[in-house]
Amino acid sequence: MSDKNDIDEIQAWQEDVEYLVKILQESFESTDSSYYVDEMNNFLYVELEGLSDYDEEEIVEIAGPVLEELDMDFEDIILLPLSE
Repeated sequence: MSDKNDIDEIQAWQEDVEYLVKILQESFESTDSSYYVDEMNNFLYVELEGLSDYDEEEIVEIAGPVLEELDMDFEDIILLPLSE
């Protein structure tokens, strides 16, 4: 039974990450995004289309409240412009 619980927890965690990426994508009015989880360092890298249109202060102002509200359990969440 614990295997099913583990799978459910992993699926719920995956859905939380995807929800966070979706909210960030909407916040920055991005048409595309991707993400990568660095499990070794517990980092989440989120690439957002159009992020380079914002300066660092604007990024912090927009992303800060979203990241605080969702409170994911990552060591760090790093936002990057989407690689073409």
